[in-house]
Amino acid sequence: MRALARAQLGRFATLRPAWWYGCALFGLLYAAATVHLDERLFYTLKTTWHESSWERRSLWLPEYRVKIEALPVATVGNNLSGLTYDEHRDHLWAVVNNPEELLALGRDGSFIARYPLQGFEDVEGITYLGDDLLVVAEERQQSLVILPVPKIAGPLRRAEGRSITLALNDAENSGFEGVGYDRAGDRLFVVKEQSPRKLYEIQGIKRSLSGAMDIKIIDRQAWIEKLDMASDLSSVHFDEQTGHLVLLSDEAKMMLELDAEGELVSFRSLWSGFAGLERSVPQAEGMTFDASGNLYLISEPNLFYAFEHE
Repeated sequence: MRALARAQLGRFATLRPAWWYGCALFGLLYAAATVHLDERLFYTLKTTWHESSWERRSLWLPEYRVKIEALPVATVGNNLSGLTYDEHRDHLWAVVNNPEELLALGRDGSFIARYPLQGFEDVEGITYLGDDLLVVAEERQQSLVILPVPKIAGPLRRAEGRSITLALNDAENSGFEGVGYDRAGDRLFVVKEQSPRKLYEIQGIKRSLSGAMDIKIIDRQAWIEKLDMASDLSSVHFDEQTGHLVLLSDEAKMMLELDAEGELVSFRSLWSGFAGLERSVPQAEGMTFDASGNLYLISEPNLFYAFEHE
């Protein structure tokens, strides 16, 4: 009996390492599938192959390196969200969701001013239209509210702005997350976070403000349906210099650059060790570029990042 027991124990000891190795392999494969490592590798090889032809006529996100990392924004405790650059004032505008507020920030992340947003609900995104106009996106309402840039301290009232509400999906808490604007083409790009992810192009916003009602809404689903590695969309920016679109994914911790036809040109991981980051960006919510091509990014609860092109 003892000999038999010893033999069984010996067989179990032989099988145990194989069982652990199998579990470890399964875990690695599952993790790789979850973060789409195969797609990241494929697109890394693809974009590297075309680097020489695209680098000079694109933003080329792989060349960006962090210079300000995870700086807490003064006076903000939580819910820092969308971000946009105002070249006329050479500073950034950001929004806070709950309590709804508009913030003016320096390009170094310093706090400049605060403006309460009265009558707004669930503010998530913001973009600068030029001509002293801002667009603020309300997530659950799926509304885009156009407001003048504040000139004096005090609240901004929703009732005094002009708005367009799309309500194209049952939003719940996964509606509009970010907005970006193409001034030359008068095109507003809007991203819906998930369930499902959506990218809309709204033409004619600025013309309609002047009284010439001419709005056209285009579903750009074809541009994003191939980007499975970006499991959600939290922000969008249109680059005037290249005509390219930049998408931000919080869950995937990455930014993706698309050309005018919606094809992927480059991407930048926001994981620890990439772009000079000491730690992964925890919850990226908004990003924008200035006229010199510098990149600014904010992450909940109240973190500010700045990147420069090498």
